[in-house]
Amino acid sequence: MPPSTPPTAPAGAGDQHLFDRIDLHLIRVLHTVLTERSVSRAALRLGMHQPAVSTALKRLRELSGDPLLVRNGAHMVPTEAGQRMLEPAANVLRTAETLFTEARSFDPRTSCQTFHIAASDYLDPLFLPRLVADIKRQAPLARVEIHALTREADYRAQLALGEIDLVIGNWLQPPDELHLARLFEDEVVSLVSRHHPAVRRGWDEAAWLAAEHIAPMPTHPGARGIIDQMLDGLGLKRHIAVRSAYFSLIPDMVAGTQLVLTTGRRYCERVASRLPLVILPCPVALAPLQYYQLWHARSQHSSAARWLRERTRDAIAGLQL
Repeated sequence: MPPSTPPTAPAGAGDQHLFDRIDLHLIRVLHTVLTERSVSRAALRLGMHQPAVSTALKRLRELSGDPLLVRNGAHMVPTEAGQRMLEPAANVLRTAETLFTEARSFDPRTSCQTFHIAASDYLDPLFLPRLVADIKRQAPLARVEIHALTREADYRAQLALGEIDLVIGNWLQPPDELHLARLFEDEVVSLVSRHHPAVRRGWDEAAWLAAEHIAPMPTHPGARGIIDQMLDGLGLKRHIAVRSAYFSLIPDMVAGTQLVLTTGRRYCERVASRLPLVILPCPVALAPLQYYQLWHARSQHSSAARWLRERTRDAIAGLQL
């Protein structure tokens, strides 16, 4: 008799065995490590001890057959395989988060959800404290993470991946692919030291353009700030002497110099109340700044996301100049 042949494993059996070894915790570690590009930062974000994250990463490397995260000079970067896994991991986590919560109405009193909000620091400085206080008052078990809109942040990709739930800021033309709601508009004014010559003499368009201006750092290389975009549309250009990545420190810089900050009146009203600053009309006719909240289609019908958007709208509406 010919020797018997060993039974052949059914197609996909190996894949099923691999799948059985993966749990949601591993997916969360995978996504966090790849996003943070650091085991230590991932441990802090996950609330875990670093050795535990290292052990989980070792398991992930064994399961994937890939290092996933490798050193590149002084930094860690995802491998090509790790980069390809980032979006599917985010989708798994988002689906798991909404699997049961979307089957019932969102109850802020019992929700342990984490809300991720990316916001511009050009906003009224009282807005985010008010929003966080409102969220925590109504949803005491919820967590809130505030993300900066920086040169390194790609908020469109973060919204698409579910890494952030809501973006709040001002744009001349918000991205077409995102859902939006307008929050408010704000008059453009200039903020100067009380010793600035324009406080006594006033200024015209030419004097304002020639003055030394301070402006925030662009959100990405080559980007133009909103004030400069509006000036471009009028065929005008101002003299920017200083740029700062730290918008909240700009008023203090203005108070001790001849620099001019041009931004929304709401922000200027708040900071002028505590510093030797004066608000002057901008002699160039610029349209009001438009502030929006933006979100991705994936959260359009989420009851928790709708609740967050309502809190944002209410927090803005409750601020009095």
